[in-house]
Amino acid sequence: MNPVVGSWAGKYVWIIGASTGIGAATANELQSKGAQVAISARRQAALEELSQSRMLPLALDVTDHASVLAARDAILAAWPRIDLVLLVAGGYNEMRADSFDLAAANRLIDLNLRGVFNCLDAVLPMLLKRGSGGIGIVGSVAGYGGLPKALVYGPTKAALINLTESLYFDLRPKGIAVYQINPGFVDTPLTKGNDFPMPELMTAPDAAHQLIRGMERGEFHIHFPRKFTNSLRLARLLPYRLYFWLIAKVTRL
Repeated sequence: MNPVVGSWAGKYVWIIGASTGIGAATANELQSKGAQVAISARRQAALEELSQSRMLPLALDVTDHASVLAARDAILAAWPRIDLVLLVAGGYNEMRADSFDLAAANRLIDLNLRGVFNCLDAVLPMLLKRGSGGIGIVGSVAGYGGLPKALVYGPTKAALINLTESLYFDLRPKGIAVYQINPGFVDTPLTKGNDFPMPELMTAPDAAHQLIRGMERGEFHIHFPRKFTNSLRLARLLPYRLYFWLIAKVTRL
């Protein structure tokens, strides 16, 4: 559904949300494969520690539109182009109906959803003008269907699934690749506080490798680990009565 990537040598890749976790691991692997990598997140010190002068570190806050535009302009001043933008930045707040917090909900919506639109505004005109390149957006398997403790997180990730599908209709005919990336449970700072079983828990380097392999194969829907993600996808086809029973039984929540 997307062009196959035969080599990363000479590719210019901007990863937003790259200070830790999947973003940092993806930056390291792509750099080792020969790509030129720019990394962005809120903390400049963390970016410089990861970069060690091998990457271009640029701090930004995805919820601040002006800072995203400034980072893009700084990259284009240093590079001839940007071939691929990976939007990995995101957050997680455990929330259920009896602990609903509107302020926390809005912060998560700003980070996980509005922040993505801020980034799209910065990069879509550039990609459309060139008629090539690609954009990948990291969602989550939590976007496949409603889950306990994901009252706000899940809907933001479901929106990203819908968004990438809409983007594919618009961008792929114009020569631009679109990647929908839905990880399962990955051992990152975001999952450290989970107090429930996390089936098929992956390391960040393993997740990054699966993400990159999916792009190399030209996949649109990149999801991992497949045993877990496919189980959730199949569960979503069940009638609601069975879906609710199964998810409650498996999660014990």
